[in-house]
Amino acid sequence: MSDLITIENQNNIQINGATKVFSSTQNQAVVQCGESIVTISGSDMEVKKLDLDGRQVCFSGKICNVKFANKAEKQPLLKRIFK
Repeated sequence: MSDLITIENQNNIQINGATKVFSSTQNQAVVQCGESIVTISGSDMEVKKLDLDGRQVCFSGKICNVKFANKAEKQPLLKRIFK
């Protein structure tokens, strides 16, 4: 199954390819999808379906913004301290 994000009428969002949900509140959800981090912002958001084995998560509510970011590489602690 390929990674796919579907938004329906700004009220529902379905993410196929989700591997981890970092956080979920009424105003924001952060989901790992492959090597990308997807941040969904809105209001009155709630999880409607969570199936990480099937790599699928669905949210409902007012969807206002969807941001994509590459997953940051982990650097050794000493390298972060002595930039």
